[in-house]
Amino acid sequence: MANLLVKPSKPDHQGRIHAITPDSAGWTYVGFEVYQLKAGQSLHQATGDREACVVLLSGKARVAASGQDFGVIGGRSSPFDPDPWSLYAPARSEWSLETQTDCEIAVCTAPAEGKLPPRVIRPDQVGQETRGQGTNTRHVRNILPETEAAESLLVVEVITPSGHWSSYPPHKHDRDMLPTESLLEETYYHRLNPPTGFALQRVYTDDRSLDETLAASNGDVVLVPRGYHPVGAPHGYELYYLNVMAGPKRIWKFHNDPDHEWMLAKA
Repeated sequence: MANLLVKPSKPDHQGRIHAITPDSAGWTYVGFEVYQLKAGQSLHQATGDREACVVLLSGKARVAASGQDFGVIGGRSSPFDPDPWSLYAPARSEWSLETQTDCEIAVCTAPAEGKLPPRVIRPDQVGQETRGQGTNTRHVRNILPETEAAESLLVVEVITPSGHWSSYPPHKHDRDMLPTESLLEETYYHRLNPPTGFALQRVYTDDRSLDETLAASNGDVVLVPRGYHPVGAPHGYELYYLNVMAGPKRIWKFHNDPDHEWMLAKA
């Protein structure tokens, strides 16, 4: 099993700081990259046998996919700001962008056949909701939920306020046992505000054959191959994370840890 805590590298010649593949993660479905780009820089990729959701974490860029120019999208100054813009590119196509400002870009990928057309996902198409109560409150932006068209990918942003918990009570989705639970690999791309902070994330299974507690710094990725995966934001630090999920079926059905499910009855 790969190390579950992945630190960013120094930007390569393309500006890439994360390059997580199924091979490097030791799993089957999810791929994830992050690029830090300067104004005027270009990026071009062929998707091959994978679909892509390109999320503008910050900045503006002109984007194109499958030969269609979608114009300039983006505009937020950090991922903590609202209104995410994204580009969906199907399998067996090409996508490109040219930055208008300094940009941070996340590229989320998963296996696909190329059945869908490319499109821009505008902020007004992103469903937003608040989950939980008290110190379990968090704010969710559904960029590519199962109700929107894609072949494999599920993509969501979450803002967890200072001192709050998220992905909590602990839940998992590591068994292909629909309709009660689906099998989905998952990545968490963590950002902290202020950036000197850290988040605490635990990844564990019922039998504790996997049981790790991780301190994720700003820019780290946590891999969740299986098991429960709650995350907490310490006092004084707001937490953002970008989730990417994929599995054999594009359905999010999770199973709560029975030891902690009691609190839902009191909600």
